[in-house]
Amino acid sequence: MPAQDRNYGCRISDEWTYRGLRVLVLENDLLRVSILLDKGSDIFQFVYKPRDLDFMWVTPGGVRRQPWLDSYPDPVGPFLDYHEGGWQEVLPNGGRVSEHEGAHFGLHSEVWALPWRHQIIADGPDSVSAKLWVRCNRTPFLLEKTLTLQRGEPALEISETVTNESEVGIPLMWGHHPAFAPHFVDRHAVIRMPKCEVVCDANVDAVSRFDPRQRFPWPTGRARSGQEVDISRLPGVGSGISDMLYLTELAEGWAQIDNPKLGVGFRMDFDVNVFRHCWLYMEFGGNRGFWAWGRQNTVCLEPFSSWPAILPNAIEQGTELHLGPRAHLDAWLRAGVVNV
Repeated sequence: MPAQDRNYGCRISDEWTYRGLRVLVLENDLLRVSILLDKGSDIFQFVYKPRDLDFMWVTPGGVRRQPWLDSYPDPVGPFLDYHEGGWQEVLPNGGRVSEHEGAHFGLHSEVWALPWRHQIIADGPDSVSAKLWVRCNRTPFLLEKTLTLQRGEPALEISETVTNESEVGIPLMWGHHPAFAPHFVDRHAVIRMPKCEVVCDANVDAVSRFDPRQRFPWPTGRARSGQEVDISRLPGVGSGISDMLYLTELAEGWAQIDNPKLGVGFRMDFDVNVFRHCWLYMEFGGNRGFWAWGRQNTVCLEPFSSWPAILPNAIEQGTELHLGPRAHLDAWLRAGVVNV
């Protein structure tokens, strides 16, 4: 029985649009996952049905149909103009403007900005899957991934491959950028990580609690104020902080945010051979200029191949990935709900 006629078990449908954009929806008895096919394969809804809880953050502008005519193009690129929140995939540059071998990248270029192709490859009550793929414009990368939901499993499974379709070796960064909703990452929430080291970004503003390039073992560091701060315990909505941190030397490939008040957590298990680090961005009203204007309350906990931000810096640090001519690299990630 095709998914559009089935109202039980797993379902999958590509017959939806939202604000003019094509949407792919995967469901089972526990989850509904909605994906913007026309914008980067962004996951803009990740709903846990038993609690009617969407883990994904929604920006004040939400999902926007693009493009419109900019009065003045942003020099860091259009990412923030069209950022709806949710979960982006990032390749081949993480962070702001950079350049490599004549290719210029804006913020988190370039796969988030492209429409993806797709094919439904499994559609049964016990399991649904779709394959999605995109070719970059400025670099010769092909990114393919398969998304799967199983009946009774509160987790989305992702298997993916990036291929260099050129005749030259090319460096790249590869990561996942989920941004979590303020009703989930409130002052009751706690971040769980394996053993790792915390490194503060080199470009931090006055509302960051830590000095640039500061290092300390997870989870406790000494703040600019002289007080010890446990970064695993979230300060809460409107607390006025803005921290950009890199979690390196991960002992294992997982990351988790728990909210004991809600009784649930969000856990990501991932291929630590590829996603060897996590980026941790915490913004709770601290950024009072562009782009947030004090309205942004979210946590981004991001499995990433490389640090720090932007490809030239990652190359200098020696953390970039590198694909030889016609070479490919496989990775996997599993994201879902746990009881706490």
